[in-house]
Amino acid sequence: MKISIDWLNQYLDRAVDASEADAVLTNVGFPIDGTEQADDDTIIDVEVTSNRGDCLSHVGVAREIAAATGRKLKSPTITQPTACGDVASLTSVTNEAPALCPVYTARVITGVKIAPSPAWLQRHLLAVGLRPINNVVDITNFVLHELGQPLHAFDMKRLAERRIVVRNAKAGEPFTAIDKTRHLLRADMLVIADAQKPVALAGIMGGLDSEVTDATTDILLESAAFDPLSIRSTSRAMKLASDSSYRFERGTALANVDRAGQRAAQLIVELAGGTLAGGVIRVGSEPPELKRIAMRPARCHALLGYEVPVDRMMTLLGALELEPKISGERIECVVPSHRLDLEREIDLIEEVARLAGYEAIPMREKMPLVVRPPQAMVLARQRIGQVLVAHGYHETITFSNIAPKLTQPFTEREHEVIMLDDERKAAEPALRTSLLPSLLSVRKTNQDAGNTGVKLFEAARVFSEKDGRFAESKDLAMLADAPAPGNGDGGSLRYLRGTIEELLEALGCEARFIEAGDRTPAWAEVAGLIMEGPRNPKHIIGVIGVPTGAVMDLFDLKTPVHLAWLDYATITAYFPRSVQTQPLAKFPGIERDLSVIVDESATWGAVEGAVAAADPELLERIQFVGVYRGKQIGPGKKSVTIRMTFRDPGKTLRHDQVDPQVSKVVGQLQASLRAELRVA
Repeated sequence: MKISIDWLNQYLDRAVDASEADAVLTNVGFPIDGTEQADDDTIIDVEVTSNRGDCLSHVGVAREIAAATGRKLKSPTITQPTACGDVASLTSVTNEAPALCPVYTARVITGVKIAPSPAWLQRHLLAVGLRPINNVVDITNFVLHELGQPLHAFDMKRLAERRIVVRNAKAGEPFTAIDKTRHLLRADMLVIADAQKPVALAGIMGGLDSEVTDATTDILLESAAFDPLSIRSTSRAMKLASDSSYRFERGTALANVDRAGQRAAQLIVELAGGTLAGGVIRVGSEPPELKRIAMRPARCHALLGYEVPVDRMMTLLGALELEPKISGERIECVVPSHRLDLEREIDLIEEVARLAGYEAIPMREKMPLVVRPPQAMVLARQRIGQVLVAHGYHETITFSNIAPKLTQPFTEREHEVIMLDDERKAAEPALRTSLLPSLLSVRKTNQDAGNTGVKLFEAARVFSEKDGRFAESKDLAMLADAPAPGNGDGGSLRYLRGTIEELLEALGCEARFIEAGDRTPAWAEVAGLIMEGPRNPKHIIGVIGVPTGAVMDLFDLKTPVHLAWLDYATITAYFPRSVQTQPLAKFPGIERDLSVIVDESATWGAVEGAVAAADPELLERIQFVGVYRGKQIGPGKKSVTIRMTFRDPGKTLRHDQVDPQVSKVVGQLQASLRAELRVA
């Protein structure tokens, strides 16, 4: 931001030269990007951070210099001109969008004479790179650069019904800006309108149809505050930017709205003549109560690494107009309305550090470190990577935005896709609701490169909207090329399931797999649900499945793949897993293999459940051995081989003790699954 030293010195009790201003501002966090000479004036280009909108003006910069050097700030004297009549009889303001325009003020000045500005005003504007236009427009620009509050002047006679309506634009509504560019507006954009049409794009630029010209005699002077996000999004979408939008995007103080309006009205009457209508139309909220923040000197000392005397702190904070008062072991401050960036104790500590000088912070040869154990969530993330990489998976890092059509099969019912309002993402404006389309896109890239045996995983955020509220969560997604099915059964999902079971075991998360049935997601033709263990047995924490042909066609994939996703927060909440140790078995166990013929539809979970229902004594564990299909088994059937291990912790187990337990298991399998014992 360009600052004229000659202009700046009007607000300081002692003049500052360019070199001192450079040094002082740099030391308090506003480095100078460049300096240029203009006649008897010096122009410095001050770099202002986005959180310090209060310094986007000459008074704001003067305030910082005064606080850092002990000078006094000389704010401009604002006197109200003699008023005549009542502004409410001349115009009205309706605010239909108070959330986007918290306050709007309007003043009316009649009988003005438009003419060139006086030399001093033109000189100030030229110094900061502005072209003088006429006295009224130049005054609004002057006040903007003086106080940091944008203003706009309308030719009142060109306003339909001579009134203002603050509202959202209508979709497709036309608007021609002062720079003569034509635009079609969106319904989410805020406009300043008259009774018929938009006359300004709120906080950004006025309209050509209501601009002040040589024929103007009556002025409606606007001073308002607008929502920063609304201004930023409209400015980018319309590719329109101005000094006003630059300031509104960073936030302006509500308390400054009326002050700037008074200042501009004063100057217009002085330089352009006319009569100010009595009063001001103000629509919206009043300035909020000033915030109060407390700072502990002890905390300040601890963070800065050196001791600043309390009386020195009081002086520094007082120079910033914070009205510090000592209350016990704290310094209580009242935050002035222009300091929108001060929210917490740490902000006050930063102010002390800035004005005391960053060079006062001691440099130490050694840096003390406090060693703490790694966080459980960090270790869990590492453990996930270790298990999956060991199984041949490669981690991907993909963009959060994708093409809308790719989200459709993966968006749950009652959820909506969040669209980005950013032209840079025009081809992929949707925030992904699942990681699976990202992995499928990566698989397509590998397919084009001729890679086979691909295994991918990613842990990242997904987004959606439900009932008007945004939702964000973290998922773990996996993709694996489907291995050749055994005996034509298509049952190769068990390889992916095995990997997931090992992963969950490593994290300490108990889970069970069940058929999805009517809960099969839209993207899968065959799927299983992963249910949380005893802690919450009805909670679905993941899905494993085979994508439909339509999904494969959507991504133009030729190689069959299997997919899975897991609720990252749930599975990692179990980590670190609790481990119970026990002595090694002293006595041998007995293993029995059973091969039973069951229907093709019977799942391993059903077989496990039948064995558990038999409740055989001394059963230590049950394992899946394999599955067989063939002519000997018959159509629609399969042979499942299970291995049961029995053990008595107190003595050697005998076969005659195990035989009755095996018979109980066979009987339960026959009753539950109509299983037949396969003898050979």
